[in-house]
Amino acid sequence: MDILETIREYGNYYYAIVFAWTFLEGETFVIFSGVAAREGILDLPTLICFAWLGSFLGDQLYFLIGRRYGARLLLRFPRWKPGVDHALSLLKRYSTGFVLSFRFIYGVRNFSSFAMGMSGLPWSRFAMLNFIAAGVWAVCFAGAGYLAGMALQHILGDLATGFGLLMLAAFLIAILVLFKMSRRRPAPPPEPVVTSRNVPAQAE
Repeated sequence: MDILETIREYGNYYYAIVFAWTFLEGETFVIFSGVAAREGILDLPTLICFAWLGSFLGDQLYFLIGRRYGARLLLRFPRWKPGVDHALSLLKRYSTGFVLSFRFIYGVRNFSSFAMGMSGLPWSRFAMLNFIAAGVWAVCFAGAGYLAGMALQHILGDLATGFGLLMLAAFLIAILVLFKMSRRRPAPPPEPVVTSRNVPAQAE
């Protein structure tokens, strides 16, 4: 069965799935849902609202877990510490900018809300900035799927329905996955500094 037809059969219940998925993460899911909205299967503003709410509440929960249980959880799961430390260093360096953008930063997204809960960041300030950031995130990813579907439909006309839009969604998801899997190349080791101490004496 076509995935778009499956979404159509779920009807309004699909928005609850969007909420649950974005509560955890769900960029690729929101992109595909944006494509479905272009097909008229979903309502784009409603999709954005549910993605916004799910993302916002998910990170609020992780923030509260970090505030209340952060130290104990790090003792139990020490492998989390590098990610938490990195998120905290970015928070210290960029402050408001980091809270607004952490959803878009691969490698620290999963630890950011938890780490900020362990910091001295007030709950009310995080909630306000997190609400704004979740809205921007939902609009960006749902809108990306919607606009990409519109572009394909404009180019291919009636051929860009059903299977065509499904393939477009798969392409967008593949690009996002490849981006996430990419790693920054390690910086080359610094060249040794030549001083009078490490230059061998020339024979006379």
